[in-house]
Amino acid sequence: FKPSAELKNGTAVVICPGGGFMALSIASEGTEVAQYLVKRGITAFVLKYRLAHTGDDATQEFVTAVADRQKFHDTVGAIVPLAIDDGLAAVKYVRQHASEFGVSPDRVGIIGFSAGGAVTAGVAFKYSPESRPAFVAPIYPGGESFKDATVPSDAPPIFLVVASDDQFGLAPAAVGLYMQWLTAKKSAELHIY
Repeated sequence: FKPSAELKNGTAVVICPGGGFMALSIASEGTEVAQYLVKRGITAFVLKYRLAHTGDDATQEFVTAVADRQKFHDTVGAIVPLAIDDGLAAVKYVRQHASEFGVSPDRVGIIGFSAGGAVTAGVAFKYSPESRPAFVAPIYPGGESFKDATVPSDAPPIFLVVASDDQFGLAPAAVGLYMQWLTAKKSAELHIY
């Protein structure tokens, strides 16, 4: 998704929609976010990362699986690292091809919602120099715990948003990420609604 020439500001963002690692909320947490950012001069890329295999109705399978945390983990546990790898590859790709996209390679960030927020958080911990995002924005991140992960010495700024009454109880994960960044003396901003 490319902004007009008069709005383009050289910033790019990889967008990771949520969906419980079983589906992608591609419109509400993908293309609509991209369209919003494009109007503000940001070039946007919506990432279709790897998901757990499901039947015909992934949404219903998610609702059933998430009711039993162990069943949910058994269903999606193996796919989470692969989805994070996809996030890392996407940031690396956009940075490597920045001149083709008309963006600055040092202004490529990543934002994700729910499961996509977990992908985003994973990228924030596991990047290489080539895949380092300029900023990360895990929005109501879920599906993965990073409490034992070490914040990199050159960690990008992190921006977090979550609701205290989130139906999946995702607020503690966002607060945990915020505290990890603060403890490491890195730039962090948290909004809880």
